[in-house]
Amino acid sequence: MRSLSEIAREIRKDWAPVNFAAKPYLEAMGSLDRITDAYHYDSGRSVVLYFLSNASSWRGEAARRIKAELKGMAK
Repeated sequence: MRSLSEIAREIRKDWAPVNFAAKPYLEAMGSLDRITDAYHYDSGRSVVLYFLSNASSWRGEAARRIKAELKGMAK
């Protein structure tokens, strides 16, 4: 399983410009290793779920693959 920071790097490469609502969650994911880690008072799981809810405008093959990977991690 890849780290959240590795996934965040791939998202930044594919999605430009990042939607303003998803950007803070993507930045938070960039500092996390696992979904069980905490980001200040938020869990890694909540950061991922908030990112997914704000990433609806990100489309394409990479978006579908990475969103599925994140959803699988959040279960």
